[in-house]
Amino acid sequence: MKKYNIAIVGATGLVGQTFLQVLEERKFPIKNLYLMASSRSAGKKINFMGKDIVVEELNESSFDKDIDIALFSAGGDTSKKFSPIAASKGVIVVDNSSAFRMDDEVPLIVPEVNPGAVFNHKGIIANPNCSTIQSVVPLRVLDEKYKIKRIVYSTYQAVSGSGLAGIKDLENGLAGKPVENYPYQIAGNCLPHIDVFLENGNTKEEQKMIDETKKILRADVKVTATCVRVPVLHSHSVSMNIEFEKEFDVEEVKKDLASVKGLIVEDDVKNNIYPMAINSKGKDEVFVGRIRRDQSLDNGLNLWVVADNIRKGAATNTIQIAELLIAEDKGRKL
Repeated sequence: MKKYNIAIVGATGLVGQTFLQVLEERKFPIKNLYLMASSRSAGKKINFMGKDIVVEELNESSFDKDIDIALFSAGGDTSKKFSPIAASKGVIVVDNSSAFRMDDEVPLIVPEVNPGAVFNHKGIIANPNCSTIQSVVPLRVLDEKYKIKRIVYSTYQAVSGSGLAGIKDLENGLAGKPVENYPYQIAGNCLPHIDVFLENGNTKEEQKMIDETKKILRADVKVTATCVRVPVLHSHSVSMNIEFEKEFDVEEVKKDLASVKGLIVEDDVKNNIYPMAINSKGKDEVFVGRIRRDQSLDNGLNLWVVADNIRKGAATNTIQIAELLIAEDKGRKL
């Protein structure tokens, strides 16, 4: 089996550490692994598959070495600066930030939804927003069969979506200590405020979900979103209200959803079975339940969708993109 030289940018962060875990779990064929981070983390040793690897300081010459794929999770500014440098050296970048998601020349990939678009790149591939990823996994099959007119998202997003700082704020709040990351206490509270507010009244997180869904599904789908941070450590939950152009049968919809790879239907309300954040932690699948007709409009459907935001919402989806690249590596230069 061919092996590949892989770089991880942001290796000491929450997602970067999960990259390493997922790479090992999925037995990704690695020849050489390079770990990169800021000067603050340079020199640290991280153990991967029994071997200590020294973290390098990320700089303009980091990609002069032979690297096939670089997995970025170090923030938008870092990606904007270093992704083009890496791509210019023949490295394929899979970027976890929002820096390139809406760039027309950068494919936005969820492997269960649009795998065929992975090679429509010029050296950079974007990983969607965590909430967008789990939402579009059930939407593709429904759009193909019933044609979606409108989507209303309401999200319940875990503090780990803010990285280690978000987790610390929840822990501090529970201990009666002041917050450092969020504008208000998150412990015992819900914040309808994720990222900055835009002039149109949406937060940047809400706008991401709107724009990214349109890019992945169809530009003419109408989408609106309200994104809320909740005092949960891991896994995002999304309430989805969908309006279709065509009529549907709820039981048929359940069968449609059950046919999607990586999507698990948990929908037995008589026995209190439905997706929950606490059960999805550490898992790579997306879970869907509370599948029911919206009685207030024609052809309306309600879904409840849950996934681990650090795994499927970030690290796992990124590794799955890399797996698509190497699976299709038939004479292509990687």
